[in-house]
Amino acid sequence: MATRKTPASKTPVGKTSAGTSPARRPAPAAAPGPQINLAESPLAWLARRTGKDGRALVDQTQLAAGERLREDFTRAQLTPRVTSRWSEVSGAGTPEAFTDMVLAAKQRVARAMTAVGPELSGVLLDVCCFLKGLEAVERERLWPARTAKVVLGLALDRLAVHYGLSGSAQGRARAPVRSWHAAPEPPAQA
Repeated sequence: MATRKTPASKTPVGKTSAGTSPARRPAPAAAPGPQINLAESPLAWLARRTGKDGRALVDQTQLAAGERLREDFTRAQLTPRVTSRWSEVSGAGTPEAFTDMVLAAKQRVARAMTAVGPELSGVLLDVCCFLKGLEAVERERLWPARTAKVVLGLALDRLAVHYGLSGSAQGRARAPVRSWHAAPEPPAQA
């Protein structure tokens, strides 16, 4: 009975022609977050400016909360498109086309807007996500001058509370005294 030789192109999946397993490829690195340029952020500009009292117009906690919202907004692909996207596959825009990361980011944005409330969520979206200046927000909403700064501060404070951010670490005024020493053992009797 004659044995048949298999050509090199018909090797089993996962094996090399020598019959050994190929070297494993390294796992791909975790996907980086969205590219965010702080120079274009109105919040970063407000954080660099100081008021008459010498304090920043937006403190670090408020800045972190606003940039976290912006990051989720970008991840959720809610930013308006300027041009057509020719790389989309058929069925784009359907729920099946969204990844879990996009859906989770949309849920985080929706929860943040619900926590802030309908009165303040519009200002957050305009300044943090759509990168509108305070003057533009005041003009669109027909608000008096310098009111957007106050409303934005209130909205960022609520957003920071929602995210669990705080300007300072807080704990007990004094921790109870504890001892990790065990009582001395009596000498062993022989």
